[in-house]
Amino acid sequence: MQVFYADHFILPLPAGHRFPMAKYGRLRERLAAEWPAIQLGQALPASDGELALVHTPAYIGAIQHGTLPPVAQREIGFPWSPAMAERARRSVGATIQACRAAMSGDGMAANIAGGTHHAYADKGSGFCVFNDVAVAARLMQAEHARTHRARGPLRVAIVDLDVHQGNGTAHIFANDSSVFTLSLHGEKNFPFRKEPSDLDVELPDGTGDAVYLEALERALDELERRFEPDLVIYLAGADPHEGDRLGRLKLTFDGLEARDRRVMDWAWQRRRPLAFAMAGGYGTDMEATVQAQVNTYRVALQYQARWAARSSTETGTAVTPA
Repeated sequence: MQVFYADHFILPLPAGHRFPMAKYGRLRERLAAEWPAIQLGQALPASDGELALVHTPAYIGAIQHGTLPPVAQREIGFPWSPAMAERARRSVGATIQACRAAMSGDGMAANIAGGTHHAYADKGSGFCVFNDVAVAARLMQAEHARTHRARGPLRVAIVDLDVHQGNGTAHIFANDSSVFTLSLHGEKNFPFRKEPSDLDVELPDGTGDAVYLEALERALDELERRFEPDLVIYLAGADPHEGDRLGRLKLTFDGLEARDRRVMDWAWQRRRPLAFAMAGGYGTDMEATVQAQVNTYRVALQYQARWAARSSTETGTAVTPA
């Protein structure tokens, strides 16, 4: 399974900053040590043209040159630096590469970071600079149109299971019938002004495994009734975990793993390629966040093995599952 990273671009954050930047490098270390079937690749930066499929030229330029007004920079939550601008581009690039890999026959691929769903076309917010999922979805549609125009637009389902509502993504794809946005999130959590997704499921503080998984099942049933995707992009946030500082839900490791398995199984049963990003995770213990994410990759490798076995059957080549 191909997994893309950009954690070597380190943002110079002030002492005491609450964003756990070190989690990305730690996750890559764990994946490299524990799962040799994962092919780690350095993310390429998204180009201006790719970013402009979603973001305004003025905003792209302001991020590149560090000319955002102070209030807009504060809304992002990171101080500007060349590393911030470069990492933001590469985070988008990683999701683009994951989507291409999944759609090229791999069936499943991932971005170690990404899931920056609070970014709008003309502004960032909540530690999100560019909206990687929105740019990747638009680019996959553009690439599909060049070779399959007669089939109509590529239909993309965005399954956002970060604990915070994907307000930027919802706003970008409002009234767009080719993209379905599903967000399962904390009702009273950030952002406090939410945007209407195609399907929003709001959960009360303290929601645990059983209620969460039942809500997810109903949401996937509703998604299936209303939309047939060609590609699924999954935001596998670790922040619904009970140990998350910003999450306010109470999912256990087992609950998060069951969540991941249900989404990946939903895509597999329909033979739809799935690309996933790690989205949020702010555990009081950073290693707990990393463990939740490692668990996601363990489940993903099991489904990637199914895709590999399917491909080998079609080509007549033997393969040993990971």
